[in-house]
Amino acid sequence: MSAQTQPRPTAEVQLPAKVPQVPALRLPTPEQHKYETYDKVIRASMARMTSGLSPYAAAAAWTDWLAHLATAPGRQLEMIEQAQKNAAKLGSYLTSQTRGTAEAPFRPKASDHRFTHPDWQKPPFNMLEQSFLAAQDWWDRATCCVPGAQKQNMGRVSFMVRQMLDLIAPSNIPALNPEILQTARDTKGQSIIDGFELLRQDLEDLATGETHADTGDFVVGRTLACTPGKVVYRNELLELIQYAPQTDTVQAEPILIVPAWIMKYYILDLSPHNSLINYLVAQGFTVFAISWVNPSESQRNLELDDYRTQGVMAALDAISQIVPDQKIHACGYCLGGTILSISAATMARDEDNRLASVTLLAAQTDFTEAGELMLFLDESQVAYLDDMMWDQGYLDQRQMSGAFQALRAEDLIWTRAVRRYLMGVDEKAADISVWNQDATRMPYRMHSQYLRSLFMENRLTAGRYAVEGHVIALKDVKVPFFVVGTEKDHIAPWKSVYKTALFTDGDLTFILAKGGHNGGIVSEPGHPRRHYRQGHRAAGALYMDPDTWLASHDTQDGSWWPQWRDWLTAVQSETATVAPPPMGTKGLPPLADAPGTYVFQK
Repeated sequence: MSAQTQPRPTAEVQLPAKVPQVPALRLPTPEQHKYETYDKVIRASMARMTSGLSPYAAAAAWTDWLAHLATAPGRQLEMIEQAQKNAAKLGSYLTSQTRGTAEAPFRPKASDHRFTHPDWQKPPFNMLEQSFLAAQDWWDRATCCVPGAQKQNMGRVSFMVRQMLDLIAPSNIPALNPEILQTARDTKGQSIIDGFELLRQDLEDLATGETHADTGDFVVGRTLACTPGKVVYRNELLELIQYAPQTDTVQAEPILIVPAWIMKYYILDLSPHNSLINYLVAQGFTVFAISWVNPSESQRNLELDDYRTQGVMAALDAISQIVPDQKIHACGYCLGGTILSISAATMARDEDNRLASVTLLAAQTDFTEAGELMLFLDESQVAYLDDMMWDQGYLDQRQMSGAFQALRAEDLIWTRAVRRYLMGVDEKAADISVWNQDATRMPYRMHSQYLRSLFMENRLTAGRYAVEGHVIALKDVKVPFFVVGTEKDHIAPWKSVYKTALFTDGDLTFILAKGGHNGGIVSEPGHPRRHYRQGHRAAGALYMDPDTWLASHDTQDGSWWPQWRDWLTAVQSETATVAPPPMGTKGLPPLADAPGTYVFQK
């Protein structure tokens, strides 16, 4: 048999040519084009009015809940009984107050800080708080466990009920909130005037698309993203920053940091004291970091695989020129970790052995347990987003951040609104809050592919994600893994992050850190009240489920950063340190000072 006709090795699975890497966007035939465009324009207009949320998905969820509840008389009786119990508890609480033995029957959730003011425990405000919490408790029970109803629909109904309850909470009504009343008395009404002025400013910013938010002394390039370095490579998608050495010698193998493209990269390079990048450089590592472009409408057709080829792989190629003959330790945060995992699996398949290790920070490779974000995703919802992005060319920053805020509306929306507009409190700027306002856009085609192939179809861990026509598998990656999840992450829940251990069989260290998606990662040494759990799975060891893992590992006080530093040092191929490499190289001369130009794009 000739070389031209020899079959591929059986270990490689070749997809038929007609199967794309990710679902292709449906293109209308020439005859349909005009009518399809009409439909898209209408749906895109509707999507803008609903901030990208599909009313059809919402209606389907309510219909599913009501239809199944209507044919479940036992569940109805249970709900009636629960309402009677809650009413009885409220009545008992009211009468027991006269005897001074009252104990509140309902408690706010751990993340709910609306009722922390001490006056909420005094009449009549305590009855307002307890009545609201009783209603919240009843609805929580009513919107779960309806026989026959789809789990996603139940979650969606529960989410929508929670938004409605948050809207009418007594904490949002000036006459019913003791904290608002006390602040108005103490300031002789000035807090109300200040609040109206802040509301006027925010409405003006919303109408003009500009922002006049006070960023204090936090300025990108001066006090934020200020670790010294040079841009040593640039393409349409990224700027690659090489950071200047801060020690006389460095570890031989460099580190590449792949941040998420959903926000600016400097969440990992905030103020000097809590910059993960600055910490690594000061510990004697050569660090490179990607700064992603903020895509415009003209870049609407950037694909998910472009973020691999023009992103991760282009950065690895540049680093290999600057630090030749050395393996690279790659670290991905959030979406950056997902694309890094795809890249690492592809490299393993293609026998590209340049990686020395893989670190994933709050990054998911499996999306079956992706938390409340899954409430927003079904075919109706993604089609709605598709049409909106088709019209704009991208997903806008405000449209994206609104979905994240809605997941914790009682804290991120309503508590902030009450303090700002009803109490006149203009919160002092912090480095992480300034970064949080500096969001980026998401290209139309890439984001559509990402939602469908990963979130909706979970192709990566289902063995159906193809790169260049061939399926990849995480289990092919044999380098050591260091994986970090955070306890209160509502974007990448830690049990979802932990599932990397289920789909790999090599050496893996897992850290569970205190905090949320951002705060748990930005957890520098010296940060008060921090702790973490750490476990190790040797190559080939049996899988341990997350609940068993949690019960088997005690908390340790402090930051997890030193643990990562020690791990990175231990997995170096060479134990001896070397002189720092040059900043750039002859073929890749420095183009600009860090933090570069892409980080300033609006």
